[in-house]
Amino acid sequence: MEDIDIKAILGLLPHRYPFLMVDRVLELEKGKRIRALKNVTFDEPHFMGHFPGEPLMPGVLMIEALAQMGGILIRLSSDLEGEFEVFFTGVDKARFRRPVRPGDRLLLEGEIIARKGVFWKMRCRGSVDGEVVVEADLMGVLRLKDA
Repeated sequence: MEDIDIKAILGLLPHRYPFLMVDRVLELEKGKRIRALKNVTFDEPHFMGHFPGEPLMPGVLMIEALAQMGGILIRLSSDLEGEFEVFFTGVDKARFRRPVRPGDRLLLEGEIIARKGVFWKMRCRGSVDGEVVVEADLMGVLRLKDA
């Protein structure tokens, strides 16, 4: 298990502000599972229009946060040689249980449930204060850079 800070995350993901959705990795067990954190802040640009007077984190961004978390786990779990990228290829069984608002700490969790070559499938969920707010099964693929 390891704790990964934002500096290391920037080395693992191509995303940058305002689209970087993982602030810290709290735990990681290579090839198995991950727990990460997204601090939801009022100054994120989507809150200006989603929705004025009632700011809510869009569901698609919750899924994106889960996908980025999964990308970190996949990159650190792969045994591929060379430089590669992780691409999000699908989502199944997505459910949104309650709104996520500025000030919330979105705890992201994922576990690998299938792997076949460069293809991966993860069961993911996000929670706030111990209450599940989003669940989904995500699929991804590894691709060598410049391939």
